[in-house]
Amino acid sequence: MGDAVLEQVLARLEAGRDQSLARLKAILRLPSIGTDPAYQAETRACAEWLVAELAGLGFAASLRPTTGQPMVVAHHPGPPGADANLPHVLYYGHYDVQPAEPLELWTSPPFEPRVVEAEHGPRIVARGAVDDKGQLMTFIEAMRAWHGVTGSLPVRVTVFLEGEEESGSTSLEPFLAAHRDELRADVCVVSDTGLWDIDTPALATLLRGLMYLELTLHGPSHDLHSGLYGGAVANPLNLLTRILGQLHDEAGRVQLPGFYDDCVDLSAEAAEWAALAADEPAFLASVGLQVPHGEAGRSLLERLWARPTCDLNGVWGGYTGPGSKTVIPAKASAKLSFRLVPGQAPAKIQASLARFLAARTPPDCRWQIDNLGSGPALRMPRESRYLRAAQAALAQTFGRPAVMIGMGGSIPAIEAIKRLLGMDSILMGFGLIDDRVHSPNEKFELRCFHQGMRAHARLLAELGALPPAS
Repeated sequence: MGDAVLEQVLARLEAGRDQSLARLKAILRLPSIGTDPAYQAETRACAEWLVAELAGLGFAASLRPTTGQPMVVAHHPGPPGADANLPHVLYYGHYDVQPAEPLELWTSPPFEPRVVEAEHGPRIVARGAVDDKGQLMTFIEAMRAWHGVTGSLPVRVTVFLEGEEESGSTSLEPFLAAHRDELRADVCVVSDTGLWDIDTPALATLLRGLMYLELTLHGPSHDLHSGLYGGAVANPLNLLTRILGQLHDEAGRVQLPGFYDDCVDLSAEAAEWAALAADEPAFLASVGLQVPHGEAGRSLLERLWARPTCDLNGVWGGYTGPGSKTVIPAKASAKLSFRLVPGQAPAKIQASLARFLAARTPPDCRWQIDNLGSGPALRMPRESRYLRAAQAALAQTFGRPAVMIGMGGSIPAIEAIKRLLGMDSILMGFGLIDDRVHSPNEKFELRCFHQGMRAHARLLAELGALPPAS
């Protein structure tokens, strides 16, 4: 299909802006809080809505049961008489959203999408606006435009959408393993990341891994009166906070034995990122801070994308209710997350933490370590014809080349897709850092929404024009 057909597709997207926005509002009205049993029916309704939309675009679409939320799986054969060598593309996204609390901090009800004027023009405000409903609708709307102009798509496509991404993707790996042959494709496309800025597209080629642990230090057999026992027995809360306070040195380096030994050298990427001239004072100011923290001697983008971290996410023990209750708790607990970089194995880091804690365990106390989820970092190949197709699509859409960036967060599905289906992913997202992901007043700039649709339309054209793989 030539440039003339693509121009018709882009023109159809432009003419259908109002209808695309109406469909975005429709899916945002569905409170698909997959982690909350109270929203079970609404979450399933959202999945059913997507099945109906995809079926209307020529997909063989269905809802697949799991032990948790259902999967949406849809297959399109591509153009009539498609060559077997035509690329087969898997599009992954998630239709579940984070809970909306605290509700009092929203300027409008979270599931009543509202378009408001702002610095970059109109934006839509609602839970799920950018994570991930707005972003998955960019590729669905691009497919709709292609279907409307040609009655088909330029390539073979499978759409795979899950409803548990925000709650740990419990059903994902079993489903991928059970449906390997059905879901395997040449490349996976994901829109759950962001632009460098509103004018500059980006492709993420590095994802940090994640290990999330819950630690509990056990001491006395039961809670004790602090007047009768204080000063004479081990206090797990005192001891836990003292020990965890030793996790970092004054230069911000993690003190677990061998923590940095396996880190892959990412100096080449770091040199590229230096040219992006990240504004660290502005980055800090956006969250009400002024003073940098973290590993000394590393740039902001290195610390965010290329260096491992260890962070306390919560500490509790004893009495925390209103008023007074003077107890020495029988146990104290903490949530601890590690962001990992290529080369680091989660199991090895957990074993190192266990040795660190054991060396500091006081007499009569014992540790309990529960792993709440983990996955390694991913480094995407830079020399991929599919990545080059994405670069071309973004450059044509934005009028400037895409920058190659890292992602400080983790997308566990991408690692599972790589490990179980054997394919790399193109991480081509359209969010902005100030979109308030997971926070009240989450938003998606309509300019980013429209650019995302156009970029995906062009990506389909680029992928359809690829010569057969050698």
